[in-house]
Amino acid sequence: MLSKPLPDLNVWVRYLSEAELPVLRQTVRRLEDAQQNIDRIGGREIADIVLQDPLLAIRVLSFIQSLRGKHLRTDITTIANAIMMLGIEPFFTRFGSLNTIENTLGGQPQALLGVLHVIRRMQRAARYAHDWAFERLDMNVEEVALAALLHDLAEILLWCFAPQQALEIRRRQQLDPTLRSVIAQEDVLGIRLADLQLALCEAWHLPELLKTLMDDAQSEHPRVRNVVLAVNLARHSAENWENPGLPEDFRGIEKLLHIDRDVLLQRLNVPEAIALNYLAPQGNPAQD
Repeated sequence: MLSKPLPDLNVWVRYLSEAELPVLRQTVRRLEDAQQNIDRIGGREIADIVLQDPLLAIRVLSFIQSLRGKHLRTDITTIANAIMMLGIEPFFTRFGSLNTIENTLGGQPQALLGVLHVIRRMQRAARYAHDWAFERLDMNVEEVALAALLHDLAEILLWCFAPQQALEIRRRQQLDPTLRSVIAQEDVLGIRLADLQLALCEAWHLPELLKTLMDDAQSEHPRVRNVVLAVNLARHSAENWENPGLPEDFRGIEKLLHIDRDVLLQRLNVPEAIALNYLAPQGNPAQD
């Protein structure tokens, strides 16, 4: 665990790409239960467990990519295909003994709460992305959902391996709500987490398709826009439905799905009293 920031992006990438990534304690328990019923468990059920945990998902993907050139001739872009390629028993051989986030951050309760908050946010982003991709008749819904689940992986890793720096970034933004996250990251870490994310994707040799889907700069493409909007909505609605960034999110989702504002708000289960504000002219919350 790091007590101070590393000197540059390359050192950050080397450190994190070589680290043994912990997973959620709940994931370990679910895998243990599945292994107890290995004769009756299928690859789909295992994939569903993995897809609830972004850290295990990236471990599975990076491992399967390490086989590229030895046993693989095509990119594996979904967890279901990765499990099918590995086989159930080899999967448990490789991932049957995992350290947990809760153990890693056992002495740092605020950092543990921080990382669990981000993981819950990314789980929501993945669900949004999956549902919208399905509605859009996307060619591969799981690719889009997986990209959303992994989109903010660098932030999760920061909480796990540099919790003091993660806490300092949060402290600065709480003191100054107008402080942009990228500025706080550069001030505290010397790097941007978005740059770290893309560099880690390269280090893990992730498929080009997944790297593109996680690259906000490619958001002119509908599949990438699906991911970006899901990630933004999950971030802006993490605390409540009154974040000032939500009206822009709603406009983007309406355009992506070709639906009206009232239909969208109903689907998102926005409380009626708050939804009325977003149905005001120009789609902005009504002013007192």
